[in-house]
Amino acid sequence: MATDPSREQISGGEPILAISELSVTLPRGADRPMAVDHVSLELRRGEILCLVGESGAGKSVLANAIMGATSHGLAIAGKSSIRLCGQELVGLPDRVMRRIRGNRIAMIFQEPTAALNPSMTAGQQIEEVFALHSNLGPAAGRQRALALLEATRLPDPRRISQSYPYQLSGGECQRVVIAMAIAMAPDILVADEPTSALDATAQAEILSLLRALRGSLRLGILFITHDFGVVAEIADRIAVMLAGRVVETGPAERIFADPQHIYTRTLLEAVPSLTPPKNDANEKPLESALLTVENLSKSFGSARVVDDVTLTLARGRTLAVVGESGAGKSTLAKTIVRLVEPSAGRVLLRAADLANLSRAELRAQRGAVQLIFQDPYGSLNPRRRIGEAIARAAQLAGIGRVASRQTALGLIALVGLPREAYDRRPSQFSGGQRQRVNIARALAIQPEALILDEALTGLDVVMQARILALLRDLQKKLGIAFMLITHDLRVAAQFSDQIAVMKGGKLLELGPTEQVLTNPKHPYTAELLAAAPGRRAQFGKPRTGEPAS
Repeated sequence: MATDPSREQISGGEPILAISELSVTLPRGADRPMAVDHVSLELRRGEILCLVGESGAGKSVLANAIMGATSHGLAIAGKSSIRLCGQELVGLPDRVMRRIRGNRIAMIFQEPTAALNPSMTAGQQIEEVFALHSNLGPAAGRQRALALLEATRLPDPRRISQSYPYQLSGGECQRVVIAMAIAMAPDILVADEPTSALDATAQAEILSLLRALRGSLRLGILFITHDFGVVAEIADRIAVMLAGRVVETGPAERIFADPQHIYTRTLLEAVPSLTPPKNDANEKPLESALLTVENLSKSFGSARVVDDVTLTLARGRTLAVVGESGAGKSTLAKTIVRLVEPSAGRVLLRAADLANLSRAELRAQRGAVQLIFQDPYGSLNPRRRIGEAIARAAQLAGIGRVASRQTALGLIALVGLPREAYDRRPSQFSGGQRQRVNIARALAIQPEALILDEALTGLDVVMQARILALLRDLQKKLGIAFMLITHDLRVAAQFSDQIAVMKGGKLLELGPTEQVLTNPKHPYTAELLAAAPGRRAQFGKPRTGEPAS
């Protein structure tokens, strides 16, 4: 491949990416005038800069601005400057930016399966990068694609190359996406929440891979995340964003040890700990079982995805179900509420066996157990205003048409959204905000049990803490039971009374949260604990004195 003369080696720590006074305007009527407000940042070769902040802080908008791909209705404004190895990117024609994207700046997205074409094999998708950005022939492209799959530490690269995305795990799909991103040896890799959809072991593997790649390829990596546990594992420097502005930057060690800005301290204090709090509820006698799962199994063809699972969910208690991708957690949840039909076993809601009810009988029971999914956007009708969606759910619970509007407004406030959110559509919210809408809609039906299937995964630590506090309060007031399906052991530690550990469809361990996390009985549980990001980091150590400006 011919050498690009503009790709000179940078010496003396000179930045390969220099952002100066970057401003991106929001459409009229938005929460604030600027999505990104006069941001200045630098990224050096071989450095990992973590950009952290709450949902809606402007992190992804900043990433898209770097890529020259701002969304409809957003515009780069003012004296904004984005320089790549000295070359100004702001104002470049689209045809020039298309050559830079994928070639000199590459991006890794949050959801790997959404970033891949389901009709193409992994190898074909990497080869397509060479077809678009290089002069490599088909045979050379295939060999190079195999080498990249090997470089991303995938087992059996030849098999992976010939596999379609649905045949791969989430971690394998993300490594295919990384192989595509590094195919042209870019100067900069923008990683936008690349591990938030992955379980702890896959997260650890991806973070280790990115650390290795930044050294071997001398990449500059802009790593966007809301997870300070991940930041503790990977960051060289940290930039903290709030409402479109960068409020603090510095070396990772300094920010963890001595955060200067009050908002940085708020973020650190909100990081959940792997040490469970003392739970007085566990010392009280269990209330009657609300939901009992007995010998539940679900097979797809010859594959048994849920294998003879037995567990109980008591009123007013929380059961966390943890495990890697492919463990069967989500299928268990869908089988419990009969979104998929069980192959064997029983699901008892009080005395009614949900697994064997007729469709008419099931409809009468369904409001009692609500399921909230991981993907907040796919769960909402993009054409319906969110207030209408919540009010409609309240009407299904028997609330009148007029009263349902007030119920919806109350729930919108309860989950921390502004009153104006009632009249907005899902596309006008961040991922974390959409998930709050889904929680409000589920609560409108007044369920007795709520199953949250990775429903907190897309939330930043501050909003996660708020939602968990809200759910605890609802549990205390209403006696609602929660089944929390999660790959985040820190959230399970802080929110659950019991933990169930699954792998390969089987239930390997079940017990009180403190017992499972401090004295795991199964080796696999110990592996999950060892892989938890940020397990050695010290969070929530605020400094005294006034915040820096």
